[in-house]
Amino acid sequence: MTKILSLSVILLGAAALSACGGGASGGAREQIRAVGSSTVYPFSTAVAEAFTKANAGFKSPIIESTGTGAGMKLFCAGVGVKFPDMENASRRIKKSEYEECAKNGVKDIVEVQVGLDGIAFAEATGGPGFTLTPVDIYKALAEKPFGKPNTSKTWKDVNPALPALPIAVYGPPKTSGTRDALAELILEKGCNTDPAMKALKESDKDQHKAVCTGVRTDGAYVEQGENDNLIVQKLAANPNVIGIFGFSFLEENMDKLKGISISGVVPTYAAISDFSYPGARPLYVYIKAAHLKSIRGLKEFAAEYAAAWGPDGYLKKKGMVISPDDVRAKNAEIVKAMTLLDPSTLK
Repeated sequence: MTKILSLSVILLGAAALSACGGGASGGAREQIRAVGSSTVYPFSTAVAEAFTKANAGFKSPIIESTGTGAGMKLFCAGVGVKFPDMENASRRIKKSEYEECAKNGVKDIVEVQVGLDGIAFAEATGGPGFTLTPVDIYKALAEKPFGKPNTSKTWKDVNPALPALPIAVYGPPKTSGTRDALAELILEKGCNTDPAMKALKESDKDQHKAVCTGVRTDGAYVEQGENDNLIVQKLAANPNVIGIFGFSFLEENMDKLKGISISGVVPTYAAISDFSYPGARPLYVYIKAAHLKSIRGLKEFAAEYAAAWGPDGYLKKKGMVISPDDVRAKNAEIVKAMTLLDPSTLK
């Protein structure tokens, strides 16, 4: 009964899309449009290339690197050819984002976990050899570490065992899923080592978020937009600077960069795969179910993703960390049936 209801909802959404001039058959848009994460961008681009070669009747998809947060806003803005069909995300959709989607008529979404990645900290191969912990990173980057103004100028101010070099970090902007991962996987963990901060989370979640995830704006942390390759170039030119980006960008540039260990664990394929590296995270694509019937090739594009994410698939060669067997099997079924996301599981 649930499957029949879901299919009915999708068909109704497709009818509404066609009625507003959204059908590809009407010539309004004949290619898939995806927005979102700069981390997922190279993977979706590779899938788009393979999809186009395998399906001569379809035009090449448009893949845009907007950042996960900015992409969610575009994706959730409405149904119809003016709005993207897919969202690439380096973190899971938030409950608040889903609610914004629903408010704008985007009520039926298919969530697919396509692989794993890590939020990597790196330096130039000739760098000082940083060894950090979440507490070190939190104290260095937080606007108000443990509720007090950040007066640290050098890494040695943060931890006497670290070098007396100025704190200089190039990282993702607020619109990026990598920035969200930095906040959730690293900064918050460092913040919560203080019992008072853990207690604050129970008493005032908003204040806890501000204190634990707010990043300083005095120049120690420099936002580099959604161009992770730009961070790579700047690190290679300045051995005393630290960069933050997706693991795939580190893996592609091991001739210029080296990973920085966090809590004694270096970002490697194996450490991300088994989640022993603190910055490991899943990667997703989200599909607008209302567009399935009206935008040609959308389901086939998702099927191409599923065919590419295995141990022998081309996405691994692109730097994607492969999900465990059970996760891949579950998500292959989601792609096959276009199973709708259950919003009750979101935070």
